[in-house]
Amino acid sequence: MLLFNQKNLAKIESWKARNGITLLRISLGLVFTWFGILKFFPGLSPAEMLAGRTISKLTFGYITPQYSMPLLAFWETLIGLGLITTYRLRITLWLLYLQMIGTFLPFFFFFSETWTSHLFVPSLLGQYIIKNIVLISSAIVIGATCDEGALNSDLVVAQNPKQ
Repeated sequence: MLLFNQKNLAKIESWKARNGITLLRISLGLVFTWFGILKFFPGLSPAEMLAGRTISKLTFGYITPQYSMPLLAFWETLIGLGLITTYRLRITLWLLYLQMIGTFLPFFFFFSETWTSHLFVPSLLGQYIIKNIVLISSAIVIGATCDEGALNSDLVVAQNPKQ
């Protein structure tokens, strides 16, 4: 009996459809919680200086990194815990989307630090920011399943939902 016969493949696909969103939500929550907690401790987050400078520039210097880092740490940790627990998930996702907008601002505020001298070649800092596209996409998929929506492993339905 082959491990990858049609029946076993169907079981695997069904398991992925049942559990994929939950795993995605929890893993995204862990990332936000982890990165958020790091920001509570000065010098541990690789994004700390950039985030602090971005918030300072965005608020015209009214909010300094001394105050913005604990606020951002709390915000990111709150997003992470909201994703893990599903408590107020819609609000959690909106907080995530707002925070993600802020993560792309360094491309405009600090162009020379986020891009190399070559067109369309981000610096390491720029690459760190670009990966947020995956986090945003994950949040969109999670958001699509907030109201009892689910993935479907039935390929016929998935390919042509009108059948």
